[in-house]
Amino acid sequence: MARHAPSSSPRHPDVVRRLPASPAPPFRISGEITLAAETFLNVFSHHSNPQPKNKTMRTLPQHAHHHTILSRMTHGIKLALAAVLLTGAVQAGEIAVKDGQKIAFMGDSITQGGVGPNGYVTLTIRGLESAGVKATAIPAGISGHKSNDMLARLEKDVLSKKPDWMTLSCGVNDVWHGKNGVTLEDYKKNITQIVEKCQTAGIKVMILTSTMIGEDEPNPNNQKLAPYNEFLRTLAKEKKCLLADLNAEMQAAIAKAGADKKGNILTGDGVHMNPAGNQMMATGVLKGFGLSAEQLEKAKASWMAKEGAPK
Repeated sequence: MARHAPSSSPRHPDVVRRLPASPAPPFRISGEITLAAETFLNVFSHHSNPQPKNKTMRTLPQHAHHHTILSRMTHGIKLALAAVLLTGAVQAGEIAVKDGQKIAFMGDSITQGGVGPNGYVTLTIRGLESAGVKATAIPAGISGHKSNDMLARLEKDVLSKKPDWMTLSCGVNDVWHGKNGVTLEDYKKNITQIVEKCQTAGIKVMILTSTMIGEDEPNPNNQKLAPYNEFLRTLAKEKKCLLADLNAEMQAAIAKAGADKKGNILTGDGVHMNPAGNQMMATGVLKGFGLSAEQLEKAKASWMAKEGAPK
């Protein structure tokens, strides 16, 4: 894929890039979880420790002994349940990427360009750093590549470098290249193999849905791209991969611009990202990795603070 002059129906493509974090932020337990835990424990305590029906029962040694044992058991179960609830809350609030990990960014020219100073790869790494996670990027984007190309070079560009994570951005060229593209059936096979090979090698995968081909959703290329993205959403669920639904994010941003939208707002040519588009992609990836709304705002502030950051 290459960068071309803006047009509603982009021309055929030809040609067109690691950073750090301190300890992870403290976990947060939502009010709903806390309330649910307290309610459950109170109900459990009530049913497990019924009050004796008369004073005589309280004075009987055997009942007092049983009541003491039951109380201790109940207390232990309460602690165990609280630990389970607490553990779940920690996991739910965690950022998936850990300090010191490496992320391979597999993709086409959008990802190749994403390694630039204000590209989405660079912004993703900066965003993680702002949340206390120091990660390193392994660039693996090559202009014009389709799913078959990425499968062919997976060993060389990703597996051999032993990253902890790989983000996969693939699909635009499979559709955009027309007769020289990749059919949906072959695309499914290629992408599935890429994901399975990574998982077999112990590499966790985040799938990115393909961004739009022209900032007008009804055009033929975007209509053809839709089932490719639907497959990616389904595969992410089946293979338990993280998902960054960038196509949906892009459509939402364009829709928000409304009827007053003039020209492209996220891309330079309908496909390759401008600064706003790179921020949109990085935000989607960071959201997929588990950053909270507050952390995302902090990430955006860190982008703006860098010299030459997009305005």
